[in-house]
Amino acid sequence: MGRIIAIANQKGGVGKTTTAINLSACLAEAGQRVLAIDMDPQGNLTSGFGLEKGNIDNTVYELIMGDCTFDECVQKQAVENLDVLPSDADLAGAEIELIDVEQKEKQLKKCLEPVSGQYDFIVIDCPPSISLLTLNSMTAADSVIIPIQCEYYALEGLTQILKTVSLVQKQMNPSLKIEGIVFTMYDSRTNLSAEVVVNVRENLKEKIYKTQIPRNVRLAEAPSYGMPITLYDSRSSGAESYRMLAAEVMES
Repeated sequence: MGRIIAIANQKGGVGKTTTAINLSACLAEAGQRVLAIDMDPQGNLTSGFGLEKGNIDNTVYELIMGDCTFDECVQKQAVENLDVLPSDADLAGAEIELIDVEQKEKQLKKCLEPVSGQYDFIVIDCPPSISLLTLNSMTAADSVIIPIQCEYYALEGLTQILKTVSLVQKQMNPSLKIEGIVFTMYDSRTNLSAEVVVNVRENLKEKIYKTQIPRNVRLAEAPSYGMPITLYDSRSSGAESYRMLAAEVMES
């Protein structure tokens, strides 16, 4: 069975999708069989792998609504060793359409159960909100990685997402655990980044990854070219950092 990891934070702009794309790509580069799932209606993970949202017949929306099979939805070999379940704006409608569905928070879990054995890792990019889509992602997942930006309000966003994980553990998925917390947009030139890291380490018992993802222009540019950083600039500090993160994830 593949390990299913949700990448989640209610706060936007923390590098959540960047982490989902590039962690998936680095796991695949290391020879793991990977499925990346876009559970965000914005579809940024989908376009970040070079898939054109307007030209996809079946997305995660059709899959969880029961309108297509997994094989009809999955985009095979978006990069070597890596498949993608794509998303687009239609996914936002699932929030409303699933309201009266029994066990509505388990729709994604049901879709993945028959295929999880085909993959070593399944990485889910959650929307930046606590929604039914996020709850579906966490109910399907074994663990959660929380990216947090090295900024003043980092701890506030982190407290919110930890509360949500705790709620899901109590009511929907008792075996869910925190895989770890990863610092993103780390700037070694500022005192603030170092202070945030110290503050979080002092206040949290959760696992914090040794790898810190730096502020990196090439990382920011890569999605607009529809490539993970491993393909866009394999030697950049961003690529090296995500390789190190992938190594930590594989070891844990």
